[in-house]
Amino acid sequence: MSALPERLAEGVLVADGGTGALLSAAVARLRCPEEANLKAPEAVIGVHSGFIRAGAELIETNTFGANRRKLSAQYLDDRLEEIVERGVKLAREAREVAGVPVLVGGAIGPLGDLEGSTGAEDAYAVFHEQARLLEGRGVDLFLVETFFDLGELETAISAVKAVSSLPIVAQLTFDEDGQTLAGVSAQDAIERLLTLGVAAAGANCGLGPQAALAALGEMSPHADGLPLSAQPNVGLPSRSGGRIVYPNATPDYFAEFAAQARRLGARVIGGCCGTSPAQIAAIRAAVEEGREPRVPLFVSERDVVPRPQPAPGRTLLQERLEAGEWVVSVELDPPKGTNMEAMLAVAGRLQASGAVHAVDLNDNPMARARLSALMAAVTIERTIGIETIPHVTPRDASAMGLQSQLLGAHAEGVRNVLAVTGDPPHVGDYPGSSGVYDVDAVGLASLLVRLNHGEDFSGKAIDAPTSFYVGVAVNPSAEDVEREVERFREKIDAGARFAMTQALFDIGYLDRFVERLGGAPIPLLVGIWPLTSYQLAYRLHNEVPGITIPEALQERLAAAGPDARRLGFELAGELVSEARSRAAGIYIIPPFKEPDAALELLVP
Repeated sequence: MSALPERLAEGVLVADGGTGALLSAAVARLRCPEEANLKAPEAVIGVHSGFIRAGAELIETNTFGANRRKLSAQYLDDRLEEIVERGVKLAREAREVAGVPVLVGGAIGPLGDLEGSTGAEDAYAVFHEQARLLEGRGVDLFLVETFFDLGELETAISAVKAVSSLPIVAQLTFDEDGQTLAGVSAQDAIERLLTLGVAAAGANCGLGPQAALAALGEMSPHADGLPLSAQPNVGLPSRSGGRIVYPNATPDYFAEFAAQARRLGARVIGGCCGTSPAQIAAIRAAVEEGREPRVPLFVSERDVVPRPQPAPGRTLLQERLEAGEWVVSVELDPPKGTNMEAMLAVAGRLQASGAVHAVDLNDNPMARARLSALMAAVTIERTIGIETIPHVTPRDASAMGLQSQLLGAHAEGVRNVLAVTGDPPHVGDYPGSSGVYDVDAVGLASLLVRLNHGEDFSGKAIDAPTSFYVGVAVNPSAEDVEREVERFREKIDAGARFAMTQALFDIGYLDRFVERLGGAPIPLLVGIWPLTSYQLAYRLHNEVPGITIPEALQERLAAAGPDARRLGFELAGELVSEARSRAAGIYIIPPFKEPDAALELLVP
């Protein structure tokens, strides 16, 4: 049986530091730190020994990411058992060489994808396998750590308990406000972990000592005698020349951290990424001398909270659609550079016509870089006064980046947003690039709704709810109509309030699509694209995804010859008339380099 409970009862147990980070820096061309167990066993023993000499009484096996799911990404899953076996063996060898009775903890890290391809059941199997291998090789306890999702941590603990009766130290990663990435407070976390029978619980990794202390400060009053643990990163890392660089936190800083953590109830104190034997030695010295806190290391820095403001009113677009009034928008492309004069001039003429209620703005259409649609929307609304519907795609920014951009646009008055998937990057000017796609269009709609509920995508509260009017794209002429219907329903379930169709050239596509839906569940704006030549129709049909132009229409344009433009506008006018009895409005895609031509369909 492990001596962990007895050791914790005696006082503070000093743990080791950032094993994986040190190995990655010391051993070239590792696919992951755990590969060092195979390629450089002497380096692994050296790192363990360095921490033991510094005074660590608990060292972790180099197995944090040694599970089948993570190793498969590095094509190492066929060597899983060997990596785990050697990880435990090397830690035990370092203990034997040192001749010191240190504890060996089996390190288990998160999968991090419970909301993606891996469900809880699959995660349980992955953790169960890793825990079984660690138990069989002779660890003294388990460190289940660096989890940002409490549910996933609970799954891992359950899997470990199914194969072992050894003690478990459970650790989550918190920010400086004492919350996990998923928005769980440290207080809620400790209250839930108390019910799981772990030997200790606390914070590790994260932004540094202050974040760990913030979490301990919230946990301590609710720990009910459960020993706490703290193993923070040395601080916030940065990237330099392809390398991860950590700040030079002085040993005395970590000694002060240890004093603060001990006062807050920590009984396991060590470090994580970036911490070296120097910081661990300082922690050991602080523990041995019974150091008391000397400076107010833990400082809570929160944003200034403004007075609550009245909820903003609905947008003109929302009011018209909800009142059943006809809506007209015209699609514009932001400039390829920074000169917005032409775009603003067109927007001014569209507003002055009295026939246009909004302009919608493409977001890097055809995967070609242009000025941000959100920034263009801010400028148009501020300068011209006409409402905008900027398209926003998750292709070009992470979920964090999207939130930041959307909050900035909202602060400047933009409210209508159309969530779109975006054209694939390889079709544009950057064929070697790839899309970000942290979320898809459904996820983006959900993100917008979360912001409207006063929380970010991970569930953390923001200072005030937003009031976005959320739109989505839909393609009634899609080749797989059933899949498009299913996808559209997913977008509606995510919170979409209106939709804009792909450009249609036969109203019959809309009729069939709405029939499959059993009626239009949200207002639809039909895309109208006046074709100016047979060549344009031919290219769009064959080269642009989602565009379907009936062969009969192509033949009519070909036969029209030089009169094709007039015919194209005539046919577009017919579609506008047909849409009036079927949809809530239209948006017009003007001919290339002729944005004012949209008015030909609207103004007699």
